Amino acid sequence: MPRIDGPQRGEGLQAVAMALLILEHLARQRGDVGVTELARALETTKSRIHRHLRTLLEAGYIVQAQERYRIGHRLVTLGRAVSENFDLATVAREEMRALRDRVGQTVVLSRAEPAGVVVLATLPGQDMIEISAKSGAMMALHCTAQGKLMLAHAEAALRERVLLSRLDMRTPHTITDPERLRQDLEVIRAQGWATAAEESLVGVNALAAPIFEGGGGMVGAIALLGSIQFIPRQPAAALIDQVRDAAERISARLGRVLDRRAD
Repeated sequence: MPRIDGPQRGEGLQAVAMALLILEHLARQRGDVGVTELARALETTKSRIHRHLRTLLEAGYIVQAQERYRIGHRLVTLGRAVSENFDLATVAREEMRALRDRVGQTVVLSRAEPAGVVVLATLPGQDMIEISAKSGAMMALHCTAQGKLMLAHAEAALRERVLLSRLDMRTPHTITDPERLRQDLEVIRAQGWATAAEESLVGVNALAAPIFEGGGGMVGAIALLGSIQFIPRQPAAALIDQVRDAAERISARLGRVLDRRAD
């Protein structure tokens, strides 16, 4: 992480930037953090960290337990207020329409939640026969492209809990073997997209890419939904790129910076 110190920045801007870095670091941790660890992570001195911690403590943005610190109630309240006003469907609307117009297939936007993947919005395709997904529907994790994306990016404990649960066979193509599904998830995570050809409904496939927020967590997915005739088991590279590009542009609007140069 680059240092903030430097004569090119004013003292006020430096103070704000350092306070934000402290809050971001604490928010990413699962436990309390000490001053030494903070100073090391942010590449600055313990005395400087102490000064900012005192300010954040007084404002209620962090709390102290002995000589360790964690996020406080005021920041949690602020985060909740932001979350309640956060509308992924609004952020993604333009990209959904642009993707639908370019490809002609139904576009589905979904949100990742602890219990699964929920359909937020559907934009019908331009074919005479419409294949769609109902807004508000909960998508299965093991046999949909969006669900498998969530599992691939989920914490290990959640992923293993699903893999060890009963995997319902929806069609003859549904993956119900935990080890085979685990391997499929590893491929999905590595390649950055997922399909579920006839795994949930015979004759239907979906091609989905993950949407990430600024902190790096997957918050949803954008997908094409259509007949296996138009979205084959192995989609064309150009079609994959269309979906991934749309997902990355939405992610960028959420503050996420992605780098696909290694693809």
